[in-house]
Amino acid sequence: MLVVGGAGYIGSHTARALKRAGHEAIIFDNLSTGYESLADGFELVKADVLDSTALARVLPRADAIMHFAAHAYVGESVVDPKKYFRNNVEGGLSLLNAALAAGVKRVVFSSSCAVYGEPAKVPIDENAARQPVNPYGVSKLFFEHALEAYDRAYGMHYASLRYFNAAGADESGEIGERHEPETHLIPLALNAAAGLGPELQVFGSDYPAPDGTCIRDYIHVNDLASAHVKSLEHLAAGHDSFAVNLGTGKGYSVREVISVVEEVTGKRVPLRIAPRRAGDPPALVANAARAQALLQWKATRGLHDMVATAWKWMERKARATEIGS
Repeated sequence: MLVVGGAGYIGSHTARALKRAGHEAIIFDNLSTGYESLADGFELVKADVLDSTALARVLPRADAIMHFAAHAYVGESVVDPKKYFRNNVEGGLSLLNAALAAGVKRVVFSSSCAVYGEPAKVPIDENAARQPVNPYGVSKLFFEHALEAYDRAYGMHYASLRYFNAAGADESGEIGERHEPETHLIPLALNAAAGLGPELQVFGSDYPAPDGTCIRDYIHVNDLASAHVKSLEHLAAGHDSFAVNLGTGKGYSVREVISVVEEVTGKRVPLRIAPRRAGDPPALVANAARAQALLQWKATRGLHDMVATAWKWMERKARATEIGS
């Protein structure tokens, strides 16, 4: 099993879930946004998805691919679409073509609810129109289309897993969310509460929601990881390609998340209200019934678990920094 982008946040948690389920995982990562420490305990091939020679060397040892190697900042994709199309589209095609040449016919793809854009109704099911509103979402949708075409033409079976908002950290506290820069709400709120970062910016307080802040479906990273393992095993059993939403089916507003952060940490989250961000839908919540029916998978961890495990990881990281300084 080749885990492309396995030194990143979701990839590293999934590599560990694969190992726990008895699968052998090789991590392939250029470390542009990943961290070597997150690949500890695994064979790590340091290379880029655009490097067809490196892919050709390692793919004959793999029976399937999990593809996490994407740039994933929505705002950045708007101001630098070239970067996103080169990595997410050209890099993705490079990976698919190398897999085809090596005879690897199963791909589990880290897609996104960004493929839906601003949905007409919530919760969102998989039959909703795919109309992304930013280059990041467009790049994810392009790769979904490429997988569909390669399946029809070459029999390459795939799972497109459309995540909602990944959050939390491994319960061990050994690995967790680490982005430079950090843009996700829960770590930003935790940093603000701990005095390790600036006050939290809340983008918009006039959304059509009970408290005026936008609503998102947060899903624990280890629940995501288990869905990847189940998807791999579903394809390996000879089933057809599929696309599913991965979420809890429950939405939380920004203010509700802040409230849980304050409860877990025992600290106040300093914040300020900022203008809305362009393209931020009022609510994104998954209908995850198809994943439950197809994979016998369901998210088992709630928002409190996500915040508590993220806080444990952050405290452990802070202690390690103190010891090392």
